[in-house]
Amino acid sequence: MNIGQIAKMAQQVQAQMTQIQEELRETTLEATAGGGAVRVVISGAQEVRVLEIDPSAVDPAEVEMLQDLVLTAVNDAISRSKALERERMAAVAGGLGMPGLPGFGPSIPPPIR
Repeated sequence: MNIGQIAKMAQQVQAQMTQIQEELRETTLEATAGGGAVRVVISGAQEVRVLEIDPSAVDPAEVEMLQDLVLTAVNDAISRSKALERERMAAVAGGLGMPGLPGFGPSIPPPIR
């Protein structure tokens, strides 16, 4: 493979990654906690779009429980979004073996301090 072919391949991968990132911004994922008492809708870019709380879950004596449910739902939604991003980027990366980038092979561990 010559340098021109490598450059062309890199441009194609970059274009595909840009397209996937745009698609992820438009994709939504949903997560719930407390049996549906808290519902979060998040974009594939980890932006919270909707946060719904069932009125029956709002009890002034149980604020901590409600906070825990919200955190659980938000964190679950973010995890789902990150998994979707990894899956989509892995499809682009194929076997390029570029460490440290999602889907491009093993990550480079941070330096030990």
